[in-house]
Amino acid sequence: MKDKELQFDRTCHVLYSKPCKKEIRAKIALHYPEAEREAVWEKVQRQYVESLSDWRTDLGGRKNFHNGAGGTYDCIAILSYYVACKAVTSFREIEQMEENLILPSFRRLKFVDCNKPFFRRLMYKAFTRAKALCDTWHDYEMTVAPFEKDKPIYYEFTACPAAEFAIKHGMTDIMPALCNVDFASMELIHARLVRTTTCANGCKCDYTICGDKDPYLKSHPEYRDEAGYRRNR
Repeated sequence: MKDKELQFDRTCHVLYSKPCKKEIRAKIALHYPEAEREAVWEKVQRQYVESLSDWRTDLGGRKNFHNGAGGTYDCIAILSYYVACKAVTSFREIEQMEENLILPSFRRLKFVDCNKPFFRRLMYKAFTRAKALCDTWHDYEMTVAPFEKDKPIYYEFTACPAAEFAIKHGMTDIMPALCNVDFASMELIHARLVRTTTCANGCKCDYTICGDKDPYLKSHPEYRDEAGYRRNR
């Protein structure tokens, strides 16, 4: 089915991104014979449309930066793939799909070193800018702590549409595969994320960010919990 034929309200919703479509179709090609692939892809498309039929209409459409590649609507598309192809996919595959969407932009920032005060301050400014945009849409409810020169950056989300969607549709089991990309992205800019909980398994998603040489990390070792979340002590 052609994307333009999908019946959903485009005044408030957006289509999955082209990179996301490419990623999903590539995974379908890995698991299904050629004769079945179009039918499976259409099944994913129909699942996506069904998911949007009773979904929030206040997320800003194309105006909201959270709705781009790897963002809220791509997460819904990946979850649609998960529902349609659950028999053949895996936790790690879903995790890789989100990584393939999010990490390329961080790889282009390889010159960034968050052990250096200059880059830490730039990161802080980026987070405060993101908060201002979140306040516009009230999609991700975000709080950013004041900047302190010799301490890690801290911010948190107390609302996350992707987590809200997963909870509503009974898919919290696969949310760690989408959330874990936050750890991988920080590692590409010589930073580390310290996190104890997310909106999908708690009341907030906390982000404590420091350089990858910061002594703070020694008292907060990372581990994977029984659900698959990367998190810290």
